Amino acid sequence: MTTDEKYMQRCIDLAKQGSGNVTPNPMVGCVIVHNGEIIAEGYHQKFGEAHAEVNAINSVPADKQHLLNQSVLYVNLEPCSHHGKTPPCTDLIITKQIPQVVIGISDPNPLVSGKGIKKLQTAGIKVTIGPLQDECTELNKRFITFYEKKRPYITLKWAQTNDGFIAPTDGKKLQISGKLSQQLVHKWRSEEQSILVGYNTALNDNPQLTVREWKGNNPIRIVIDQKLALPKNLHLFDNNVPTIVLNELANEKNENIELIKIEFGNETAKNILSSLYNRNIQSVFVEGGTKTFQLFLTSNLWDEARVFISPDNVQTGIKAPVLLDKKFSTNKSGNDKLIVYKN
Repeated sequence: MTTDEKYMQRCIDLAKQGSGNVTPNPMVGCVIVHNGEIIAEGYHQKFGEAHAEVNAINSVPADKQHLLNQSVLYVNLEPCSHHGKTPPCTDLIITKQIPQVVIGISDPNPLVSGKGIKKLQTAGIKVTIGPLQDECTELNKRFITFYEKKRPYITLKWAQTNDGFIAPTDGKKLQISGKLSQQLVHKWRSEEQSILVGYNTALNDNPQLTVREWKGNNPIRIVIDQKLALPKNLHLFDNNVPTIVLNELANEKNENIELIKIEFGNETAKNILSSLYNRNIQSVFVEGGTKTFQLFLTSNLWDEARVFISPDNVQTGIKAPVLLDKKFSTNKSGNDKLIVYKN
């Protein structure tokens, strides 16, 4: 690992601490180095608050402030150059006369893309781009997908038995994955902006779709209810969490429940994602059921699938989706196997 890669890895590690708290902003970490010594660090902690570069610069000790004009600033994403919730980070870097900036990747947001780099270079700052580019991209895959593909990042999650079944044929709820896997799912929920289920899952399982077995923020709940036929006593309609109901009948907002009208048909998945994109939702965690998974798989509108496989066999039921030639990694989660697929 090169020197630049070492400090960029530290930026990534810092940035991850903002997971679940900075959306729709990206996760960003920043390190300031003088003669091989880190003199300050910072990360973007919460949406609407100071960016990583500002937090790092502000944390430089008073007795080391004079070293800034001899230091290198590392950041995993191109510094912003526009006024948003906060002032441009490029202006602060220039004001502090930091002579060199190392950036992991450029920002795909058209408000920033390339403009921050150009502004720094115009000010005479040496800019290097590219250390740990793949890792920096993976870190902010949701943010990047949103701007490059004009849709949210889609993660499918299901649990299946060892013999490939996802649910009983009678529609009853079946707990397939183990306790550790369930806790991991709650951690994942806290990292996503929204969570989506289909009509049958909402009706048969009555899920809360909240973060309870992990510390973190609840995602926006989304349910597909084409005819607005779901009973109003379901957990999804308890008003505790902002909830979107995708349907073909009405647009309406009542407390935390919002009805959003979309067109159903051959392009249902595309219409869902277009509607969510227009609401600045950058990621969707899809938790079922089978028809909903198939909706995104058939349309090829998915980015990742996380599949728990329990050691149990049930011999009958609803078959789980089959993903061929997409396997990315295999791990253990308690007694379950966890396979991650990338599209």
